[in-house]
Amino acid sequence: MTRPKGLIIAIDGPAGVGKSTVGKMVAERVGYSFVSTGRMYRALAWKALELGADLGDGEGLAALAGRLKWEFPKGAGPEADVALDGRRLERELTDERVGKASSGIALLAGVRLFMKDMQRKAGEDGGVVMEGRDIGSNVFPDAELKIYLDASPRARAERRVSQLRGQGLQADFDQILDFILKRDAQDSGRKINPLVKAPDAHYLDSTSVPREAVVDAIVELFERAAKTPR
Repeated sequence: MTRPKGLIIAIDGPAGVGKSTVGKMVAERVGYSFVSTGRMYRALAWKALELGADLGDGEGLAALAGRLKWEFPKGAGPEADVALDGRRLERELTDERVGKASSGIALLAGVRLFMKDMQRKAGEDGGVVMEGRDIGSNVFPDAELKIYLDASPRARAERRVSQLRGQGLQADFDQILDFILKRDAQDSGRKINPLVKAPDAHYLDSTSVPREAVVDAIVELFERAAKTPR
């Protein structure tokens, strides 16, 4: 099929592998927009926490998501911001409580269905790099380019520690590694749209590969895909 704005580049992979950073860099290189689906789950988690909603009530949270006014105003780079009911969310989405809550609500079938519909609307015209955990396998199984980005748990924990300490924050390696291992088990073991490598996805292991080299590899795959008749 031909999309009016270009191809869909779907990037999936486990927690802490650098999907957002790599995705934004790829989007800048190819002139596409960038969508981080995790920010959508975090936005809903933030709103649920603000309202004191039951984080285990899938139907209630899906209904809440449907009542909200979702907007994605242009950001400073290729990634759009997220706004709920007119409030642009920035630091709210990086709060640790929000992150933990979002990983829980991401297991709920009603929430995932709502998010899938919104994500498809956001990217169906193409010209987008979208990252998450089930983009190539569930949201856009027809994406023209699918990437499964991986790295060892220890490498991901080390990167997270370096990132936090670079921001002047304390970081405990063992705690972060434990969180990553538990999140991996949760993501790959959930019944609804688990984290899997789509059969036609390109597997890239970034454990010992510089980020720029990963971006170069994806851009090369994109250029090939763009030349393939559809």
